[in-house]
Amino acid sequence: MTEPLPLSVLELATVGTGQSTADALVATTRVAQAADRLGYTRIWVAEHHNMPAVASTNPPVLIAHLAAVTERIRVGSGGVMLPNHAPLVVAEQFALLEALHPGRIDLGIGRAPGTDAHTAIALRRDPAALSAEDFPQHLLDLLGLLGDPRVEGGLAERFSATPAARTAPAVVLLGSSGFSAQLAGQLGLPFAFAHHFGGPNVQAAVELYRDTFRPSPVLDRPYTVVTANVLAADTDDDARRLALPGQLMRLAIRTNRLRPVPTLEEAQVHPERAAAEAMPSNAVIGSPETVVDQLRRLAADTGADELMLSASTHGVEERVRSLELVAAAWGLPAGERSAA
Repeated sequence: MTEPLPLSVLELATVGTGQSTADALVATTRVAQAADRLGYTRIWVAEHHNMPAVASTNPPVLIAHLAAVTERIRVGSGGVMLPNHAPLVVAEQFALLEALHPGRIDLGIGRAPGTDAHTAIALRRDPAALSAEDFPQHLLDLLGLLGDPRVEGGLAERFSATPAARTAPAVVLLGSSGFSAQLAGQLGLPFAFAHHFGGPNVQAAVELYRDTFRPSPVLDRPYTVVTANVLAADTDDDARRLALPGQLMRLAIRTNRLRPVPTLEEAQVHPERAAAEAMPSNAVIGSPETVVDQLRRLAADTGADELMLSASTHGVEERVRSLELVAAAWGLPAGERSAA
């Protein structure tokens, strides 16, 4: 019997109305432990700054915690926004994480700063360091520091991320455009497409990635992860009701009016409810049967090797329940899937 396509989880550590940062991180811990128990392949945490609805500001710190309270699942970044950080700092952080949790750490790398220009400058302190033109060289430096034998010159000639590494984190390039897809292909890295952003370019990007792929010491064939906003409940109507807070959060992001995720009660009477529900969306929302059918279609349309699910709603109980329903309907072998 063929094993089902791997499923993974993208966690934003969202902060809802009436919740604290501590509440959000406790919820993320519960989600990670549920994903570990249910047979999901990996859980990634995002990097966002200066956003009232997102507590995931520092992926390495959160990864260290989540890896320590889970047993099997891979834990990583979705992603670290490399323009915000010096490559040596990122390499040291993830080499240390890999030493603590060998074979379980993913380093998902993004090209965008993931925040506004003022926050990006505050993070790097040098506006000249924010150019996307420097990204390929910074990525090569990072790979070299983590022991990639193909990289010659650069920072790795003078620096080491850790004194005696035996394993290295898996580096995955993230993107929502052809640029990152092509770069991932040329470097022979896995590629994760941010389909949950709602953009229409997923098929073109994954085809470009496969067309430009060159085998590397870490990967002999293309490997594509496609993310999706997914929320399952017992019925389609229940799922649509529970998804409304997440829809309002996405509307707030698109209109640059950032605020915590509303409660279900607030969402029902929110003055922008109609606008949120009318937004174009590729979110997968419904009963387990509805969700699985749409996820299978997404996998077939993109040729994805793995799907990564992100659930947006106010309560952690609903997020965990969604993961449970999808895992059962998809046929994940709970607690038995080896680290990919």
